[in-house]
Amino acid sequence: MDVDAVASDLYGLVPAEFTAARNSHVARARAAGDAEAARRIAGLRKPTLAAWASTLLVRHRPEETQRLLQLGQALREAHRNLDGARLRELGHRQHAVLAALARQARDIAAEAGQPVGDGVVREIEEILRTVLTDEQVAGRWATGVLDKAPTASVGFTGLEPGPAVVPTPPESSGATARKGEPEERERKGEKKGEEKRKEEEKRKEEEKRKEEEKRKEAVAAARREAERRDRELRKAEEARDGAGRRLAQAEDRLADLERRRRETERVRDRAREDAEAAARRAREAGRAAKAAREALERLAGSG
Repeated sequence: MDVDAVASDLYGLVPAEFTAARNSHVARARAAGDAEAARRIAGLRKPTLAAWASTLLVRHRPEETQRLLQLGQALREAHRNLDGARLRELGHRQHAVLAALARQARDIAAEAGQPVGDGVVREIEEILRTVLTDEQVAGRWATGVLDKAPTASVGFTGLEPGPAVVPTPPESSGATARKGEPEERERKGEKKGEEKRKEEEKRKEEEKRKEEEKRKEAVAAARREAERRDRELRKAEEARDGAGRRLAQAEDRLADLERRRRETERVRDRAREDAEAAARRAREAGRAAKAAREALERLAGSG
């Protein structure tokens, strides 16, 4: 059994259909004697709504998917090269791309019969953001098999250039022209202004960094909570499935007992009929024996 093909099929289903379909594949693998495939398929986890909806883009929007992967590659390359200008250019593009793709995923999910709310749309956008910043996540997402939101990469913020990748602003042409001017006070004033601008830029970058850290902490906390809820959901589903199996077994036993009861009643009824018939024959035989004795006695008396 091709486990990868089975996984691709399963993760393309609406999440509500996942567990029953997975169990069916496990049963078929076991019936075929493929214990390893059965084990691997049984280990596949039901996807969260956001993870499933995000991979709908891979299945239904291949061109947009390819453009997103290319954008992520370009962002990571610009980050490696410390290309602040390129990062800013791509960063502005990615905001619009992520929002548009998250909306498309929502629409495709609705067409598949699984509406999603605004909270799930935001989770989808976070998943796609991680696809941009993490090459390994991008590769996994592109297979269309994803059971939960991946942990965001800490090595690349990726969306806006951080302090480490912002180049020092070039000296203005006016300042260059003033290099040769003799007025010492003007040079000092220009130097102080430049220092002030750098301090202001540094302060803004620090605020931006702190805000980004807060956002990441909030996203990480929300993701942990979602993962905890997913674990609780999986446990509840497993308990439900186990209870369902026990109920089915009990119903089978009850049906078997009912069949046995009906059969026993039929045997009892036949035995009762046989007993009544035997009793009738015994009474008739008794009457016949009595008549025979009386006849014998009459004959013996007359002699």
